Amino acid sequence: MATILNLETASTNCSVSIYRGDRLLALREDPSPEYTHGELLHVFMAEAMEEAGLEWAELDAVAVSKGPGSYTGLRIGVAAAKGLCFALDLPLIGAPTLEGMALQVPIREGVLIPMLDARRMEVYAAVFDPGYQQVAPTRALIIDGRSFGEFAEKGPVHLLGSGAGKCREVLTHPNFHFHPGVQPSARELGVLSARRYAKGQVEDLAYFEPFYLKDFIALKKKE
Repeated sequence: MATILNLETASTNCSVSIYRGDRLLALREDPSPEYTHGELLHVFMAEAMEEAGLEWAELDAVAVSKGPGSYTGLRIGVAAAKGLCFALDLPLIGAPTLEGMALQVPIREGVLIPMLDARRMEVYAAVFDPGYQQVAPTRALIIDGRSFGEFAEKGPVHLLGSGAGKCREVLTHPNFHFHPGVQPSARELGVLSARRYAKGQVEDLAYFEPFYLKDFIALKKKE
């Protein structure tokens, strides 16, 4: 069974886990609304390794949430993951952020739509069926009253994540259900990375980049 260190930095949740096969050995998270990745990510990695009773040489791979999500958060996570992989000669696994979010909510019918806030009324979103198979591509969408209407007409639609909260006033069909408290977490990332490792799905370490989905735009601070 592979032992994998997982880094999740696509949102404000700074999250690190270690899995051996399908067993969670350690988890460290800071789900505060402020970005703490620069201060806590490497601290959490060291603490997780200590809790799991592991030496760095015992790792088989490093996994990172590849996006979409926060531009800066993704850069920090990928840089840390690449640094470890180069130093320890380990394979790098990249896993879709929204797929990991979908795993947090079990459903029997309808669809899951994990979505991350992308400012104003825009979100990063994807659509998954009850078996967590993706049925619509990951896109940057501007939400209006017609968004996801084709799914709401057929059954329950569960909107997950930071983008879900701002949709309440716009998406009024009774089949919409909102789960704004769902955040990307290394707990679910570990499940995805174990599957990818078993299938040999690893990244090209030299050329891997986060899945930003749209270009980075720097915003000036308000005076």
